[in-house]
Amino acid sequence: MTTSRSVLWDLLRTAHLAERELTRVIEDAGLTPAQFGVLSCLADGDDLSQAELARLIMVRPQSMGRLIQDMVSAGLVERTGPGGRGRRTGLRMTDAGSDAVTRARPAVVRASRPEALGLSTEAHRRLGELLAEVRTRLSEDGR
Repeated sequence: MTTSRSVLWDLLRTAHLAERELTRVIEDAGLTPAQFGVLSCLADGDDLSQAELARLIMVRPQSMGRLIQDMVSAGLVERTGPGGRGRRTGLRMTDAGSDAVTRARPAVVRASRPEALGLSTEAHRRLGELLAEVRTRLSEDGR
């Protein structure tokens, strides 16, 4: 690597470490990070489509098919509505999905605290703001 700083490269490397840590802290709930993301999005009770969920957890819509099928098979989510080609089919969390995300959430909160990340409260707050800004900018550009 050259001596010039590549913030996007640093961010990607950090994202890999963050995913590894999230995987570790939610393993007792039997969830993957993507499953935790889907269940967290569905936790407020809204029925969301696969496309809506893909946008919310920031994955390609094509990646959602297998993930959702696995979650349906595991009894974590269920489809609502008739579905079919070109028709919106909502997804909602099952009781088992609710139980899993409820078990996982406290560990995620603990792992996200400033002291767990080695940050001051102010640095933690600012990091959250900066990440939101970068995420917004990159998603606006359609990158």
